[in-house]
Amino acid sequence: MLQRQLRLRFSYVLADYISVSVAWFVFTIIRFLNLDFDYEIHFKEFLCMDMVPVGLIVFPIGMSALYWMSGYYEDVFLKSRLDDVLNAAVTALFGTILIYFAALFNDAVPDRMTNYELVAVLWLLLTVFPSVPRVFLSTATARHIRSGAVTFNTIIIGNDDDIAGFTSTIASSLRKVGRKIVGHISPDFSISAIKDLCEQKNIQTFIIAPGLAPEQVLTIVNALFPLEKSVYITPGSYDMITSRPRTSMVGGEPFIDITRSRIPAATANLKRLGDITVASVALLLLLPVFAIMAIIIKRQSPGPVIYRQTRIGRHKRPFKILKFRSMRVDAETNGPSLSTVDDPRVTPVGRFMRKYRIDELPQFWNVFRGDMSLVGPRPEREFYIRRILERAPYYSLIHQVRPGITSWGMVKYGYASSVEQMIERMKYDLLYIENLSFGVDIKIIFYTFNTVITGKGV
Repeated sequence: MLQRQLRLRFSYVLADYISVSVAWFVFTIIRFLNLDFDYEIHFKEFLCMDMVPVGLIVFPIGMSALYWMSGYYEDVFLKSRLDDVLNAAVTALFGTILIYFAALFNDAVPDRMTNYELVAVLWLLLTVFPSVPRVFLSTATARHIRSGAVTFNTIIIGNDDDIAGFTSTIASSLRKVGRKIVGHISPDFSISAIKDLCEQKNIQTFIIAPGLAPEQVLTIVNALFPLEKSVYITPGSYDMITSRPRTSMVGGEPFIDITRSRIPAATANLKRLGDITVASVALLLLLPVFAIMAIIIKRQSPGPVIYRQTRIGRHKRPFKILKFRSMRVDAETNGPSLSTVDDPRVTPVGRFMRKYRIDELPQFWNVFRGDMSLVGPRPEREFYIRRILERAPYYSLIHQVRPGITSWGMVKYGYASSVEQMIERMKYDLLYIENLSFGVDIKIIFYTFNTVITGKGV
């Protein structure tokens, strides 16, 4: 299934690239016919002028990048023909505006109206030409799904009394979108058995049947997160565990993929692009600070400059978080222990770093690698996650997104010195996930800067 997905994604990318190349070449001809030259020039000569040949190469690549950022290549199997055209039209609008200010604004046209007409023609070409192969590919894929040539093996999780009626209700509608039910399991499954089942039957989707308590649903979701499979629940279950209804459609039946955040694919891609850009610049600009801090930390106490600790990230994937070491090397010889305001384990320079959040700066490398984001819920250790889940099972929802250097919880609540405080801070992080947007991220970053500048980090 993965190979088929990659082939189909490549087909979309190739079709877009070729169609945009053809559209741009047609526009180049139309543009040539409308330009007002001071001397007679042939089209072949025009193609060799200035940036014309560069545009024929670079513009299709740029449009492909815009398509990727729009999230169009994320889910290649269940595409709507309407979405194909709308995505082409909206992305064409952005591409047309960019190319207008980059290359067409000062064109030698008889009047400004001709320039605007050329822009409209470019938008129309970039909408129509990519839409045709897209609709063809989507139609062919839909036909393969309806015929059973493409299927997504699905497991239903629920109590025996609830599964039979639930399965009969959704079976036919699931088949229309290729969801093939290959088995049922009870809520008290073992994760090792699930892993074996996924390998044996190539499972892509889990659906949690209604009738389970919210705590059971979240326990199941928490166990399934590391598998990185889609986990769907009914809107009623989602309302009970979050009090915020959100619905997506699977085969005509309303279900919610609880393993994915509400953030649209386009926003997620732009957020990731922003993370990489900011982290790259920050790592370069902060090199002198890193060198100075390394010298001071080494002089004040023995041990490594950088402290590495295993934290749990998106989809419960463990990673090594990086921080400037702010405590003694033997700070946790007796096991995991949260820091307090006047923690004797903190070194003098460590206290200063914590006050101004300087100890967090190496995490820009985690952001660059993709372990973290600039803004997102703070990652915790597995030791504390188990304790939190005992009291607040809905903590599982945190793992829908990448953890962040800063977060709504850190801005509103600050550092936590107990599990109870972690749970209180987590409420802000869940609120962030439900309201995730660029505007919210910018506000959190602004308040984080205020915290750093005023030294309110401790």
